[in-house]
Amino acid sequence: MAAPAYNTVSWFQVGSDDPDGVKRFYGDLFGWNFTSDGGGKYDLISYAGAEQPNGGIAHTDAASQNHAIFLVIVEDVAAVVAETERLGGKVLAPPTTGPDGLVFAHLLDPSGNHFGVFTPPPAG
Repeated sequence: MAAPAYNTVSWFQVGSDDPDGVKRFYGDLFGWNFTSDGGGKYDLISYAGAEQPNGGIAHTDAASQNHAIFLVIVEDVAAVVAETERLGGKVLAPPTTGPDGLVFAHLLDPSGNHFGVFTPPPAG
């Protein structure tokens, strides 16, 4: 399986304070399937024709935290964060490294649209 090309949208996330309702909605609407990531606060989204999950449902604590965003795979999260600021965007969450080595950040474009960038964990 080939890795997605850098600088392409390769993940999306829907955040909801009613994850079961959102899963039911998108499952019925598009035929998506869901599996827990094991932590209880995130479900992976998969669908027919996809070799692996391409999105997730984040369990939020309140409706004010609900969201839908896209994430772009990049080579260097910190460099993209700096370039975002240089181009007039803002940083919502600075580069963060997860336990598995995945690095991500949440940003706003100059119009206030939320998006994310990430570098996958090292192969291994």
